[in-house]
Amino acid sequence: MGLTLVLGGTRSGKSAYAEAIARASGLPVRYVATADPQDGSMDARIAAHVLRRPPEWETVVAGDDLASTLSAGTCVLVDGIGTWLAGVMHRGHADAPAAVAALAHAAAAGPGRVIVVAEQAGEGLLPPDALSRAWLDALGEATQTLSAVARRAVLVIAGRAIELPLAAAIGDSAPAREDLRHHGDTLVRPGDTDHAVNVLAGGPPAWLREALRRALEEDVDTYPREAETVAALAAMHGRAAAEIVPCNGAAQALWLLPAALRPRLAACVYPGFTETEAALRAHGVPVARVLRDPERGFALDPAAVPEAADLVVVGNPASPTGTLDPAAALLALRRPGRTVVVDEAFMDLVPGEPSSLVREALPDVIVTRSLTKSLAIPGLRAGYAVAAAPLADRLRAVRPPWSCNALALAALRAMAQRPEVLGAGAARAQSERADLEARLATIPGVRMWPAAANYVLVRIAGGAAVAAALRDAGIAVRPAASFPGLTADDLRITARGPGDNERLADVLAQAVAQ
Repeated sequence: MGLTLVLGGTRSGKSAYAEAIARASGLPVRYVATADPQDGSMDARIAAHVLRRPPEWETVVAGDDLASTLSAGTCVLVDGIGTWLAGVMHRGHADAPAAVAALAHAAAAGPGRVIVVAEQAGEGLLPPDALSRAWLDALGEATQTLSAVARRAVLVIAGRAIELPLAAAIGDSAPAREDLRHHGDTLVRPGDTDHAVNVLAGGPPAWLREALRRALEEDVDTYPREAETVAALAAMHGRAAAEIVPCNGAAQALWLLPAALRPRLAACVYPGFTETEAALRAHGVPVARVLRDPERGFALDPAAVPEAADLVVVGNPASPTGTLDPAAALLALRRPGRTVVVDEAFMDLVPGEPSSLVREALPDVIVTRSLTKSLAIPGLRAGYAVAAAPLADRLRAVRPPWSCNALALAALRAMAQRPEVLGAGAARAQSERADLEARLATIPGVRMWPAAANYVLVRIAGGAAVAAALRDAGIAVRPAASFPGLTADDLRITARGPGDNERLADVLAQAVAQ
């Protein structure tokens, strides 16, 4: 799992940030304390750190051999290197560079997760005395040794973390950023039958094309004006206009969260849309992954979310599992000081939109919506967020100007003025998915979970080979291994018309039988 190096000056917030990463790991935590408990001048600092740590964490006092404190299956937090070096130099009977090198090697090569806190060296004047200069030299060499092998390094200033560029992939057991940003549209070649992208086939309906044509003729010669669209969306959902934030697709609304809310610890419920984690990590926010259990039908477990999380993001229905959680489970995520974000990008594909929170004026809940799937307009990027006015104001404050273009606003407005059209799209999605499910259910070796939108998640032994066989036949599906909590045996398959579903099922059955 590798090494994370957390750097910062005195009282920068580096220890608190490192502790948040440790909490987010979901692993048992071993806290390696490097301050000398016999030093009376450190009593207050040690006491403050102890009070901040969860009582179930194991605490050990560091000796000269830091590498010996590491343990497989555990998150080891060493806080911090500067204090440890001072103790080693005071004792005078250890080779500090060799001990740091051993720690770096063990942390980089071992199976556990290691977080090392270190003072940022060299930003002040050179100390006048030899001992202080020796400590500063040792600290600078130690941090460079650790940084050279760290999978992630951050610099904390005033409690805010800045990701330092590394040649290696980002650590904390997260996939590389290109995996977090891997989407189904990149898997479809010209001429393929598309079961990878979960957008209703056929393109936008005629009434929407007409609305877009008018907007192209009448609206594109001025800057976008969103007031009329906002009013229409507000009326549709029974909310106030101040609670509607149009965005460049729902994905932009999710990317606004870290800048708008400044969370200390975010929890992302998985399997789910990974763009939110990409956004959080890009802003230096620690992320805890809350994994749904396939043996419980991927049902949401609110108790699995870390209590320390002040932001929780969950999809409903979730992608790629298609799980529709009841409103009660979503509301159980609420806590004082926490914001809950429900991504309802697929909710309009569910007849009647059961368990939607979009009409609930809750002070701590943000709902994101999209027209991409139901109206087949992924190229327009038409989405919006719905939240209580104070939260909506925070989203608007970090939203780029004119985020929602004139055509997207026209599409949102046209839809909001005829909400019954979404019911027709939802009925079609249910019919196509039911047809696909019936066909897949006849194939031995295919495990399938209940779904509520226009796609299903299946698990097949040798799923990667099955996906390749489908691809060879000109059929694109979405391998799901890049979704945290899933494996190479998992595939998301979007439902299409009966003819396309039949062909997919036939090719898949042949691939499974081989």
